[in-house]
Amino acid sequence: MKITLKSAGKRYNYEWIFQNLNSSFQSDKSYAILGPNGSGKSTLLQIIAGNIVPSTGEIFYFENENKIEPENFYRHISLAAPYLELPEEMTLEELLQFHSGFKKFHRNLSIQHIIQLSGFEKSSARQLKNFSSGMKQRAKLMLAIFSDTPILLLDEPTTNLDEQGVLWWKNQMNNYSKNRLVIIASNIEREHEACDEKILIADFK
Repeated sequence: MKITLKSAGKRYNYEWIFQNLNSSFQSDKSYAILGPNGSGKSTLLQIIAGNIVPSTGEIFYFENENKIEPENFYRHISLAAPYLELPEEMTLEELLQFHSGFKKFHRNLSIQHIIQLSGFEKSSARQLKNFSSGMKQRAKLMLAIFSDTPILLLDEPTTNLDEQGVLWWKNQMNNYSKNRLVIIASNIEREHEACDEKILIADFK
């Protein structure tokens, strides 16, 4: 997989969030988008995901040199972010079953195996609205990391996680991010220290 941004920029009213961004992202590598809060990291990640249209420039997606149309790109990505909502009336097990109808899980993981890997054995029948903020964040990461997609996009992945949760995230990334294109938006060193390349959003203001 390959993602290429050509002269990409985004503005709201008269304020440029970033502009003239030219960059390519390749499979088997990990990238970090860095900058302070409010700098535009999440906006750029959402543009890469195809959820936001850039104000200027273009974005291209390729699989084995074959161009993927933007409306089909969602099939190839998994995204986890603190601001994404979960269907809170569902139980965790129902959420996993619902999700599996859209995207297969990595390495043919069963729902029960995912529940065990995520430490949710005692919470699988609990509605998500009764989860703590840390548990909800782990559930979002669980869906993204364990989905069988070649691209993994994470926005501030350790938000609301305690030390045990951060360790869990690092372990799952070590096990399930190989051979994927990984992009992490963050201003926290522990989240991006292992990334191969880093993009400073301030360089494109």
